[in-house]
Amino acid sequence: MTPNIPFRQPENGAATLQISTAQGPAECRIFARFVLAQILREAEQAGAAAQVLEETADKHGILSALVRLSGCLADDTAQRWQGTLQWVCDSPLRPRHPRKNWYIGVFRLPENRAEHDTGNPADIVFQTCRAGGKGGQHVNKTESAVRATHTPSGISVRVESERSQHANKKRALELLALKLAARRQADAAGQAADAHKSLYRVERGNPKRVFRGTAFAER
Repeated sequence: MTPNIPFRQPENGAATLQISTAQGPAECRIFARFVLAQILREAEQAGAAAQVLEETADKHGILSALVRLSGCLADDTAQRWQGTLQWVCDSPLRPRHPRKNWYIGVFRLPENRAEHDTGNPADIVFQTCRAGGKGGQHVNKTESAVRATHTPSGISVRVESERSQHANKKRALELLALKLAARRQADAAGQAADAHKSLYRVERGNPKRVFRGTAFAER
């Protein structure tokens, strides 16, 4: 479920990270949930603002997430996490399972606005509805919330963080562009893995950061 949170324009000292399990098993989703929490914790400690723009979760953890970092140390925080991450641990879900190494990826999405493109404007369908949650009678009487759907991909976002329908529409386009960029990034990564399986194995064997055990102690 996508949280309805304010979305800020790209700025100096900003980074958007995508956490992906690449359809890995449940153990990878457990690891990804830890990584998301740790990124948010490190960002807070560094004085960088962090927002979870998108999160796909299940009972074990998360399959993917988009995290927006902003502030003067956002770039440093992002660089510490970019790449392949490894968790070395006996499976907490499948006793006696022989596998002990679980991998996920953290990718940085492009900040160039030309690359944050939703394509043909005719492909975007907008729907308006009443905003929910707190806010008094205003949000209940005006259809300020906006849902934007990119029809070719089926990707959809809902934004109600602003009172103005125009402002929510603008935020929706920005978030939709980010999600499309994330889809393109994932597709490119999948194609590269298929075309260069030996290189993909090298990447798995050379992780950026390694964590061990159920306490996720970093090596």
